[in-house]
Amino acid sequence: MRKYTPKQKASIALAALRGEKISKLSSDYQLHPNQITRWKKLIEDEAERIFSDKRKKENKSKDKIIDELYKLIGQREVEISWLKKKYKLELPREIGFDK
Repeated sequence: MRKYTPKQKASIALAALRGEKISKLSSDYQLHPNQITRWKKLIEDEAERIFSDKRKKENKSKDKIIDELYKLIGQREVEISWLKKKYKLELPREIGFDK
């Protein structure tokens, strides 16, 4: 089994996209036609992502992290409130001790 570099795979898939017969490419590169078809489909599916604005993607991931952190903070506040009620804890500042 021969291994192809990503550049070679892209070249073969692009040739298929340009309209070259998959059967010819298959015999030229000694590949199964299904493999070439998969690489071709991968390029078709990922082409939009290649040209998308990466800054928007970075902002979405940052926003997602921030939302998750706010959710976690809210969850912790609820847990602390529940623990205070459950164990009737009073913190020193709530009792009136001043330092």
